[in-house]
Amino acid sequence: MTSTSHRRAIAVAAVLASIPALAACGAGVDANTNRAYAPTEAGVLIQDDGSTRSYGENGIMISQAFILGPDSGGQIAAGGSAPLYLSIVNRASTPDTLTGVVSDGQEVTSVKLPAPVPLASDQLAKAPQATVDGLKNPLLGGESVRLTFQFTNAGDVTMWVPVIARSREYATLPPAPQPIPTPATSASPAATPTTVTTETPQT
Repeated sequence: MTSTSHRRAIAVAAVLASIPALAACGAGVDANTNRAYAPTEAGVLIQDDGSTRSYGENGIMISQAFILGPDSGGQIAAGGSAPLYLSIVNRASTPDTLTGVVSDGQEVTSVKLPAPVPLASDQLAKAPQATVDGLKNPLLGGESVRLTFQFTNAGDVTMWVPVIARSREYATLPPAPQPIPTPATSASPAATPTTVTTETPQT
């Protein structure tokens, strides 16, 4: 076998040896494609047994939390709003309520939760029409916003909530209404005083 053929045989063997490893990355119970995507941060991860992930504290499981950002390549301007999507399960034996969501003021000015969200035991609840308002900086997608979720019984749960671009499976979700710029009003010209001249009739 020539040296060239020998090198070629080594290269082919290396490629063949790598195929099982590459296949393992895309198959099996631990494959990324087989795991449900939960856009949350590990700061509140309370269970991860390899197949089940639960996020939350004090019996509250925040199974999904994300802010819907702009379309791919776009941005939501500073001062605007973005929808906040939440999926919550109360694992406690007694009902609870999400009473509010607040920010530390670093990324957004306020968070609007239209009404308290009741949380029955072992039932999935969603927070409809919640928004983060008064963005301090433009949102591009990929950022995280620190929010605190306030519960009647479970207390406060603070976490970093990611901003997900409005694309792929999120493309059909409606964006939050944005403030309409107020047109600049031009000053009205000052009224010119009218002088009335009264002539004295001649006699």
